[in-house]
Amino acid sequence: MIKKLFLLLLMIFVASCGSNQSVVRTSQPDPRKTTTPVTQRVKKPILRPNQPKKPEAVVQATTTSSTQNNASSSEILEATTRVKVTTEMVLAYIEKYKSLAKENMLKTGIPASVTLGQAILESGAGTGPLSMQANNHFGIKCHKEWTGPSIKYTDDEENECFRKYDDPSGSFRDHSYFLTSRPRYAELFQFGKDDYKSWAYGLKAAGYATDPKYPEKLIGLIERYQLAKYDAEVLGKNYVPVVIAKKEIAYTGGAEKYTVVKGDTLYSLSKKFNISIEELKRKNNLTDNSLSLGQMIIVK
Repeated sequence: MIKKLFLLLLMIFVASCGSNQSVVRTSQPDPRKTTTPVTQRVKKPILRPNQPKKPEAVVQATTTSSTQNNASSSEILEATTRVKVTTEMVLAYIEKYKSLAKENMLKTGIPASVTLGQAILESGAGTGPLSMQANNHFGIKCHKEWTGPSIKYTDDEENECFRKYDDPSGSFRDHSYFLTSRPRYAELFQFGKDDYKSWAYGLKAAGYATDPKYPEKLIGLIERYQLAKYDAEVLGKNYVPVVIAKKEIAYTGGAEKYTVVKGDTLYSLSKKFNISIEELKRKNNLTDNSLSLGQMIIVK
């Protein structure tokens, strides 16, 4: 009887121990409850790639602002194609080639201002297709005497032959030779070496360019970028900057009117607006060639 009781108590004790072990296991943290912190750890690296977006937006805004600023000081130049350049690009071009233009002036007598102005205009400040592909900054065609490298380019006619140079200096050299060796340009060398305006109109009269506005464009570049100071440096003269006065153009009743400023003459205005002196006088009922400051005259 005692043995049976002892066995019964022993079984109860064993059962009780097994029950405690089970309770211990169930008291451990439920693995499913760790899902939340694991998810949080994953979210952090997901967020990191988004963080750089702020500085990227700042860079983009700065670029846009810079583009807008450059656009306000940009201009269209007639190279072999129309190209758009900024003031900074033109100034960099001048800095790069001013010494070459001055050296050519010493050797040939061609004003450095004219050489630089033509180079800027005809090469698009070095960005035109011929200057980029062939180092040809003046659009010089092959001609019969040329035996060097060449490039085909469609300009006035399809697939015309243009000279190709290893270095832009060759283009500057040939440009000077072109003007000094052709009889039709001989009269240019009768002008003063710092008389860039006469050179500009003389080039057009000699047939250098077909653009009727070529002299005005060339003079505009020379005065806007003060290229005449390089002529003065070569000649050992003091340079007096040209003050470009604001010239007002008004449109009244379909007519284009111009406000006369200091230095204007009927001759200079006839060249500027590509109209004869007689036509200017007729449109404005002028009996002589005199003009008054502030006078409004019809130019077109």
